[in-house]
Amino acid sequence: MNTLQLLAAAGSAPVVPKPTFQYVWEQLEGPGLAIIVVLVLFSTCAWAVMATKAWQLRRARKYNRYFDSEFRGQKRVLAMFERRISAEGCPLFNVYQEGCMALEERLRDKEGNRHRYVSLKSMEHIKGLIESSVARESVALESGLILLAIAVSGAPFMGLLGTVWGVMEVFSRAAQVGNASLTTVAPGVAAALATTVAGLLVAIPSMFGYNWLVHNLRVATVEMDNFAQELSSKIEAEYLQDVPVNAREPLKTMAAEPEIRVEPKPQLEPKPVAAADETKVEFDDADDVQPDLLPPETEGQS
Repeated sequence: MNTLQLLAAAGSAPVVPKPTFQYVWEQLEGPGLAIIVVLVLFSTCAWAVMATKAWQLRRARKYNRYFDSEFRGQKRVLAMFERRISAEGCPLFNVYQEGCMALEERLRDKEGNRHRYVSLKSMEHIKGLIESSVARESVALESGLILLAIAVSGAPFMGLLGTVWGVMEVFSRAAQVGNASLTTVAPGVAAALATTVAGLLVAIPSMFGYNWLVHNLRVATVEMDNFAQELSSKIEAEYLQDVPVNAREPLKTMAAEPEIRVEPKPQLEPKPVAAADETKVEFDDADDVQPDLLPPETEGQS
């Protein structure tokens, strides 16, 4: 086989196409490449948030299960609090700790004396602190989800922006050159469509992760609300007393107050008066005088 035959065989050999992503990456330039880089950063942040929140929720669910079994096994509300138990990363324990600290504060007066019961006003204050603790724990669990929401809603639009921009540049160049063949237009259009693909690759996993995290966070919030109500009920049943609990306000002060009695007003008897045509009934006006609510003025008082 001579040299001419070798060259002819080489020229007739089929061209092996490059992989699609490699070819498109070689054609990217300008705004499309910048949008791809931004979408890669968004994807990295989204996956980091999903992994972190999944690990946090898993740990919180595990600790909540252990704490709930321990809490239901104690006989008094303050039993675990008095033992100085610590459970970092457990939302239910943080709510319990806040409620016990508020109860301990309300059981002591200004002199440092510890009472057995709390008043109704103090109980309302304790319930408010427990509810605020539940809100803080919910906010702490939901932190970082805004990045996923941005990735879900913003990534497709950024990809669409890159596509529209790339197609606009391709047709603008083809119009200026005067050559609209497929070989001239196809590379730019393929590079432009790559941004839309990248935006969808960022948004789709973020959407699934966001919905899964929102569902689990909602379940965790409902569990904390139920525990807060149960904790408030146990505190109210064990430490609430409707009578005054302060030693400086004994029940004797209530018994010393005079009792106000209302005397029933006597019924007036009608006095018949004889008349020629009809019988009239008259009442004694002297007895029908309303009592004065104010005390009479003392003579000689200025």
